[in-house]
Amino acid sequence: MMAHTARNSNMNTLGFKKLQNLDNENAGARLGAKSMAVQKPAQRAALGNISNTMRTTQVAGKKVVKKDARTKTMVKSKATSSLQSVASLPVPVDKPDICRSPLPQVVDKMEVDSVESAIEAFSQQLIDLQVEDIDKDDSDNPQLCSEYVKEIYLYMRSLEKRMAVPAAYLDREGQLTGRMRHILVDWLVQVHLRFHLLQETLFLTVQLIDRFLVDHTVSKGKLQLVGVTAMFIASKYEEMYPPEINDFVYITDQAYTKSQIRQMEIVMLKGLGYNLGKPLCLHFLRRNSKAAMVDPQKHTLAKFLMEITLPEYNMVQYDPSEIAAAALYMSMRLLGSEEDGWGAKMTHYSMYNEDHIRPIVRKMAQAVIRNDAMTEKYHAVKTKYRSSRFMNISTLPELESDLIKSLAEDGEERM
Repeated sequence: MMAHTARNSNMNTLGFKKLQNLDNENAGARLGAKSMAVQKPAQRAALGNISNTMRTTQVAGKKVVKKDARTKTMVKSKATSSLQSVASLPVPVDKPDICRSPLPQVVDKMEVDSVESAIEAFSQQLIDLQVEDIDKDDSDNPQLCSEYVKEIYLYMRSLEKRMAVPAAYLDREGQLTGRMRHILVDWLVQVHLRFHLLQETLFLTVQLIDRFLVDHTVSKGKLQLVGVTAMFIASKYEEMYPPEINDFVYITDQAYTKSQIRQMEIVMLKGLGYNLGKPLCLHFLRRNSKAAMVDPQKHTLAKFLMEITLPEYNMVQYDPSEIAAAALYMSMRLLGSEEDGWGAKMTHYSMYNEDHIRPIVRKMAQAVIRNDAMTEKYHAVKTKYRSSRFMNISTLPELESDLIKSLAEDGEERM
């Protein structure tokens, strides 16, 4: 009897210990779950942690408060200060810009009567000029849209004509100048590179700025606001993960608030008629590079030449297809052989002959070799293309050769 009682007592004691162990395990699991629930948020991809949080550490029994060192990961660009120096008027918070006209007038400038007749003429040229059909082997790849590619590019040509920017549009009565635009675009190239955005985003940003300024009067103090808002819109249009609005506030050194950027976004979208689909130079360059069968170095040099034109105020009037054709022509001249000419095939697919693009090539070459006070201070594109990521293109000796100097002196300017 006593043995039976002792055995029951031991079992009860053992069961109690198991319950205690189980409670301890549950408590540990709850503490682990709680610690997981209060994990720090992930850092931003573009800027890292840009908050001004304070950290407290224990040193020899004393509390030491030090500022988060990660707030120094972003250094304000000098170009930002340059833009701020031209700001002479305060920026109102509540009132949006007043448009000179409610919506820009859209004029249809299609060079063909209909898409059907254009396609028929395009196909007839292939036969008459005996030009190779570069889309004949792409029928198995649905992403290349070989069945509709001719209609697509003709439609893109019509769009760029409808949304064209006139020459010297800033020369009207106003506060802005071509120099201010140059400084703004040069700074935006640095911001674009810092945010690791797509190249399409940069080209679309500059397009939105020019198209908006054509029909709207903007003060000096709001020019940078227009620039960051244009990149904010372009990022949401092109990027899968666009930067947050707080990133654009930070990149301007808190010169503008989130509310001001949102207000300008509304004004710009309404002023542009919500038409953001103007074709880019990159779209036409890819088509031209495919037709010319160029290597990656020539293609990258053409991209550099297109990007070098972005800050140039005297080239805003050219269509994206013209810039793309001129850039590839110049790239083929600089890096190609005598046989790499602009023949019937390239004239057919780019829709521009050599005589048409020579004046554009002339201005493009002048922008590359120009060495004045402006280019010495603002050269973000050349600095960007010095990196190995872009094949060190801007360091090519051909960009300082006698050939590019002759291209800069050749031909007459297009009026």
